[in-house]
Order: sequence, then C-alpha cells, then structure tokens
Amino acid sequence: MASNCPSSYADRRGRLEDYFDRTASKTWERLTSDAPVSGIRATVRAGRNRMRDTLLSWLPTDMTGLRLLDAGCGTGALAVEAARRGACVVAIDVAGSLVSVARDRAPAGLAIDWRVGDMLDPALGHFDHVVAMDSLIHYASSDIVTVVQGLIERTSGSLLFTFAPATRPLVVMHAAGKLFPRADRAPAIEPVRERLLRTLLSHAVPHARIARDTRIASGFYTSHALELRAA
Repeated sequence: MASNCPSSYADRRGRLEDYFDRTASKTWERLTSDAPVSGIRATVRAGRNRMRDTLLSWLPTDMTGLRLLDAGCGTGALAVEAARRGACVVAIDVAGSLVSVARDRAPAGLAIDWRVGDMLDPALGHFDHVVAMDSLIHYASSDIVTVVQGLIERTSGSLLFTFAPATRPLVVMHAAGKLFPRADRAPAIEPVRERLLRTLLSHAVPHARIARDTRIASGFYTSHALELRAA
C-alpha cells in the first residue's frame, strides 16, 4: 500500500470497505444486475451504465497487449469489457464481497486479475490506462488529487476518473438520501467543485493534461468524468 496516503483517505477507504462488505453487498449485486429495482435505484443503474459506456468509448477499441487497471472495479462490468477488447486487466476493489461477485460473473478465458485491496498499492505495477469509475465520489478534493497523483505516475496513457460535482440538485438529493434507513445508506458522497479540482490537479500533476470530460445526470445519479493524459 502506498506509504504517503493521508489519514483521511485511509479512514474513508476503511469505511467504504465496511459498508460494501457488511451492509450493501446484496444491494449492489442486485443494482449491477438485470434484476428489477426501485425507481430511485433504476435511475442510478441507468446513469452508471451511461457513464461506463462513455469511459469505455474513451479507451481504444483494440486493447490487445495493453495493461489496464480498473481501480475500484465493483462487480466487474468495465473490467470484463476491457478484457474482451484484448486488455490484460488488473481489477481491484476494497470490498472483497464485490470482487467475489465480479469473479463469479466474468466469462471464462478473459485476462483479468481480480484483486482485493488498495488501488494505490505500488505492487500493482505500471499501466497503459487506468479507470476509476465512481470509486472516488466519496472522497474530498484533496484526497482525489492524492489518488490521481499516485495513479498517473504509473500510467503511460490515460487516466479516466469520475467525481461527484457540487451541483445544487446533487446537494439536495444527497440531503434527501439521509432520510433513508441507516442500513440503506452509502458513506456520504463528497460534492466537489469542478473548478477547484481542476486547479488542484494543474498544480499537483503539471506533467499531465485534462483532455475530454463529460457530466451525466440520471435521477439520483450525478457524476462527472475527466480524462487525464500523461505527457
């Protein structure tokens, strides 16, 4: 595990591990399947599907011989698609229960190395591309920058990641989410100001540049994607 991780990042990572493994494993297994879900969760599912398709469209169609890190792989849909394009994928998540679901769902014969652990572990090695889809939405701006610094140093091509933008609807919906039963809540999403994040990134990783970006809003799902290209 990276030795320079701030305590705030480590603390939040631990709470995410606890939430997904002990509280929400079955919920997320259902959400990421084709099973019927509630109206609110249906909007989240639709938004996540659109975001995943967008990030995949930013990756090469032919990834033969390329190495990709799925940083926060969840139940593995993006990792599977990248492997189908020929990539050698390392798919890692802090939640062992979700990695187990991903491993069970994945078709046989794909080059995917499923891992349980920290996306910043330097032992994972170097990659051509890194994707962190919705695995940073629970972190403050400073911690997002720390993660991006750690990952871009080991990336020769692109780093694609998403964050929760500080929009009025997201703030309102996040407040409404606190009314849900405690057992049904995720750790708090951290709304991040896009302009601030871009400024912090420009200082922290001056050797990289922001290329494409997009924002997807679907009911209770709002997420903003940035493509960072290594120099």
